[in-house]
Amino acid sequence: MEIEQDPAYQQMINGELYLESRPLVNLRNDVRTKLMEYNLIADNDQRNTKIKSLMKSVGNRFFVEPTIYFSYGVNITIGDHFYANHDVMLCDEGKITIGNDVKFGPKVGLYTPKHPMDPAVRRTEAERTAPITIGNDVWVGGSASILPGVTLGNNVIVGAGSVVTKSFPDNVIVVGNPARILRKNEPKD
Repeated sequence: MEIEQDPAYQQMINGELYLESRPLVNLRNDVRTKLMEYNLIADNDQRNTKIKSLMKSVGNRFFVEPTIYFSYGVNITIGDHFYANHDVMLCDEGKITIGNDVKFGPKVGLYTPKHPMDPAVRRTEAERTAPITIGNDVWVGGSASILPGVTLGNNVIVGAGSVVTKSFPDNVIVVGNPARILRKNEPKD
């Protein structure tokens, strides 16, 4: 893929401070234009086939309701049996990896950009990223936000409206702002 040769792209996915390059701007604009078109397609199969084509890798049984937004697509890997309800946002400046059998409620957001704390650096428009990894059998409730650097284990449930600022292990239900463990989520026999 041509974009992988761009030094700014390499800095971006490596979590280094970077400024968006012309190739990144062009890719973002191309993806934005296509998503605007694809999100308007009423036929589910056609819409989802076209959206999948913009991402790095997507498994079987992928379904997203309109609308879904992402920055580049090339940094998103999704496993088998994925469902996303309306208005999902995947800011994939950093890598986003989503496992198998994952469901997102409406208005879920995954945000990999980390804007600098120092206002002088922020004014330069430079930023860093940190990847987000979602395990298998995860359900993220509506309007939940998952922030840069978070890893969610397998069989995690994120309560609606939660803001996930840190990683969590397998088999837990997390809720709140910031999200905390409510209780174990043990699989039933």
